[in-house]
Amino acid sequence: MRHSAATSVASPKPQPLAAGEFGFETGDFEFIATALYEDAGIHLPSTKANLVYSRLAKRLRALGLESFSEYCALIGSESGSAERAQMISALTTNVTRFFREPHHFEHMRQEIVSPLVKDIRGGKRLRIWSAGCSSGQEPYSIALTVLSSLPDARSYDVRVLATDINPQVLETARRGVYSAEEIAGIPPELRRSWLESAGAGQSRLDEGPRGLVTFRQLNLISAWPMRGPFDAVFCRNVVIYFDEKTQMRLLNRISSLIRPGGYLYLGHSERLIGPAEVLFKLDGTTVYRKRGGALT
Repeated sequence: MRHSAATSVASPKPQPLAAGEFGFETGDFEFIATALYEDAGIHLPSTKANLVYSRLAKRLRALGLESFSEYCALIGSESGSAERAQMISALTTNVTRFFREPHHFEHMRQEIVSPLVKDIRGGKRLRIWSAGCSSGQEPYSIALTVLSSLPDARSYDVRVLATDINPQVLETARRGVYSAEEIAGIPPELRRSWLESAGAGQSRLDEGPRGLVTFRQLNLISAWPMRGPFDAVFCRNVVIYFDEKTQMRLLNRISSLIRPGGYLYLGHSERLIGPAEVLFKLDGTTVYRKRGGALT
């Protein structure tokens, strides 16, 4: 019996999502995207397939694997928890620099730190959180801004909490050592006052700013050990990686830790709209002030 053309054609093979040395198919991407969402709350659209391939191909080589299907089997196994953490570190973006979006630090200096100098000297506490601190440039910029108005801040109850999900960038941050190119964004007067030579053309933040910052690993969708209240939270270029439901939950939790009238600083491409406007009101370019409401 002769089969028709329609019945004799074999099912097409899955098309690879990215060209390269490792097999990488739609099912592999979906498995990785689901794992990243479950573990870190990060939404990974299919347009990021090439990014996933390029970031994780290094892990496959290091592990001696031959395909992404093998990698998915590993991270899905009981023994794969350590590699899932490595996967999150590889896929999270760590673009940062000193005094990025400088208007935020000027706003913080004018509206938070300078007005409180007398009260801080009298015993009032100051708490600022850098959520998603990457390799440390943001929290050290915060510390330097505090020191520009209160040079002896370490003598008082002033602390900057810096958290990130990636333990590797936190190690860099704790060292506080940066290249000449990396410190170029620090104003010259602050470089002269608070940086020292680390040799080989590098500079180290001295004990002034380093002594104000505490670095901790933290997954923003997990339990939080801190209780606040914070005078300000920097959560810049973070919420854009979450879906709307996760964004609302995160913003509600952040709001609960900010003191009445305290501030939230977002990234240049982030905006609060809809339900989030119950929590914060716009007070400047990507600067929001806490309202009294809460999401229900």
